Amino acid sequence: MTSRTHAVTNQPPPLAGYDVFGQDAALAEGVARYAAPDAAGEIADALGGLGRLAGSAEAQEWGTRANAHPPVLRTHDRYGHRVDEVEFHPAWHTLLDRAVGAGLTDAWSGPSGQLRRTAGFLVWTQVEAGHLCPVSMTHAAVPALRAEPDLARTWTPLLTSHAYEPGLRPVAEKRGALAGMGMTEKQGGSDVRANTTRAEPLSEPGAYALTGHKWFCSAPMSDAFLVLAQAPGGLTCFLLPRVLPDGTRNAFRLQRLKDKLGDRSNASSEVEFDGSTVAWRVGEEGRGVATIIEMVAATRLDCVTGSAAVMRQAVAQALHHAAHRSAFGGPLIEQPLMRNVLADLALESEAATALALRLAAAYDGAAAGSAQERHLLRLALPAAKYWVTKRCTPVVAEALECLGGNGYVEESGMPRLLRQSPLNSIWEGSGNVQALDVLRALQREPGALNAYLTEVGLAAGADHRLDAAIKDVLTELSDLDGVEGRARRLVERLARVLQGALLVRHAPAAVADAFCAARLGGEGGAAFGTLPGGADVAAIVDRARPRVG
Repeated sequence: MTSRTHAVTNQPPPLAGYDVFGQDAALAEGVARYAAPDAAGEIADALGGLGRLAGSAEAQEWGTRANAHPPVLRTHDRYGHRVDEVEFHPAWHTLLDRAVGAGLTDAWSGPSGQLRRTAGFLVWTQVEAGHLCPVSMTHAAVPALRAEPDLARTWTPLLTSHAYEPGLRPVAEKRGALAGMGMTEKQGGSDVRANTTRAEPLSEPGAYALTGHKWFCSAPMSDAFLVLAQAPGGLTCFLLPRVLPDGTRNAFRLQRLKDKLGDRSNASSEVEFDGSTVAWRVGEEGRGVATIIEMVAATRLDCVTGSAAVMRQAVAQALHHAAHRSAFGGPLIEQPLMRNVLADLALESEAATALALRLAAAYDGAAAGSAQERHLLRLALPAAKYWVTKRCTPVVAEALECLGGNGYVEESGMPRLLRQSPLNSIWEGSGNVQALDVLRALQREPGALNAYLTEVGLAAGADHRLDAAIKDVLTELSDLDGVEGRARRLVERLARVLQGALLVRHAPAAVADAFCAARLGGEGGAAFGTLPGGADVAAIVDRARPRVG
């Protein structure tokens, strides 16, 4: 018999058994807005199925187990033979199987392929973020491989396959494959031109022997990696398989796994290439950065999307908790100050989602030949990567606080989200790298700024605070002397103005008005929960709140 002192009261039920896609109004509406008419129904149905799985208790348990049992490095077998393998918990493989099966490595076929895949990535990241790293790199390797058509013909069907087949063996024997990336070296970091890994041509055309070290190589059990190395003609991109076509293991020496703050389920490693490591050239010698930049651009969108997903899950947990927890005479969600906090968090989450989906639609447009969309991506993507990933950590921290001490306990899942939250601001270039990339776009590609101004101009006249913010951006752009020192401020403004324009055009009036007041008009405070008195916080909270059942 349970003791009266241990009766559980005033605790929320688990947030399980809900549709992560269908109960995210900003996400579902955005997909309907941008999807090709002949594919909208099919995309929504597929995302609904994925969303219901993502919101199930079973899938949440997979994510918990994959993080509770992190990967283990095995450099040698019991007899002393070098094997260089990483063992994962079965939950990791289950998560990857579902992700690949849902087409999250395949955005390159079918109408609105990028939009469908980005929305699915946003949904499935809310289950567990670590395993989406190899999913992201596999997806992004496809455009880079187009620089070498012979390699692309072999690898693209495997990388875009919906079949997940773990294990190291020749890709000719597999129905699907995963790809990773190795650019960073200890002496260079983001300055990849400082890389010292050497590539010496072999007798086989296009084949090289690599010697060097990579400081960060994620998902080392992938089937192949895109890496940068110094060839005789300069820095060059290569495809390095784990298993060679004749079935022998390539020389891919795993030195150690990184002990990371978050992303615990994913193996990030240091690797050595010992001079017998074989790789195939992708693109021309000396064009390594230009070749791999397509991969970087695609993974940058995933950084935006992944941060939007982490924010959304944190806000959903906070809203659910507040709806079922009572304090001071009533449900937390009805307390005016708590409701202001929740509404403010929901605004940031919706703005991030709206921007991620607009970028995905721009990818689809650019793939269809639109120069305007291509130019928009050139400026808006690094700006979004800078700003959305920067907002993720404070959003998650505030959402955790909404759960009080419960949120600080591992079982709530909030600490895992908090540890994950800074990752995307670092991966694929930290904040300064993104800010400098925006400056390059402004200085070298006038079409990028024109596309951005055209996009935000579609909302001109709808809100005076947005109009004033656009004018402020133009004023700042008119004086680019010494701009590098204030680049972060400029990039932040570019991102917030674009978010405001999207919300003014597409979001309910309560959301758009509150965002423009608090983020553009200076009527809100610096902390979350400081929306101005006229904001319709009840409507914002109701729109964002997930409901079980």
